[in-house]
Amino acid sequence: MMDIHIRPAGREDAKFMAWLILTAGRAHVTRGIWEVILDGTEQENFKFLSLLAVTAIPHLFHYSCYLVAESDGRPVAGLGGYDPISLGYPALQQAMPEVFRQLQQPGPDPHAKKRAERVLCCIPDEAQDAWIIDSVATLPEYRRKGIVDRLLAAIIEQGRQKGFRRAQINLYIGNRPAQRAYEKHGFKIVDQKCHPDFEAEIGSPGMVRMLRNL
Repeated sequence: MMDIHIRPAGREDAKFMAWLILTAGRAHVTRGIWEVILDGTEQENFKFLSLLAVTAIPHLFHYSCYLVAESDGRPVAGLGGYDPISLGYPALQQAMPEVFRQLQQPGPDPHAKKRAERVLCCIPDEAQDAWIIDSVATLPEYRRKGIVDRLLAAIIEQGRQKGFRRAQINLYIGNRPAQRAYEKHGFKIVDQKCHPDFEAEIGSPGMVRMLRNL
């Protein structure tokens, strides 16, 4: 039996957070949303996301929104949960300049906005009064051991305690293993968004939105 301890993520988890966000974004597709937007090497993308995880302004990709599953003192899986009103994409935009300052860059490259438009067009809308669960990933050697089930149960309970009435998870169309895992926890697909630009960049027709009551 593995000794798995679930805890809030901390600043010391920045590198693991970068891996988690990139890996969750890749899922079963050609490349993830962050990889399309950043368009850098894997090392450059990891650096960017590790800095993003510890900005002064919290946001949906900030360590404070995440739970980590730890085994033998090592983070092996994690996921995020956040309030889209206070910690959603507007907060992310406010935090980004700090990352570019840390990288000694004036800002995103001139083509980043166009790349972002090609993939963000399929991000599902946030349901009213929903706790958003995001960036679910596990190290390969720890998969299919029930760790994600424990993390999901913990993050769902966290949303319930914060007073949210339902939870939302978004995933790529065709990611059947993830869909089945979420359905086990009561999530159901309610709608989807598709776009040819998204499919050309990501390798999936679009994204689905799954909801469940809390």
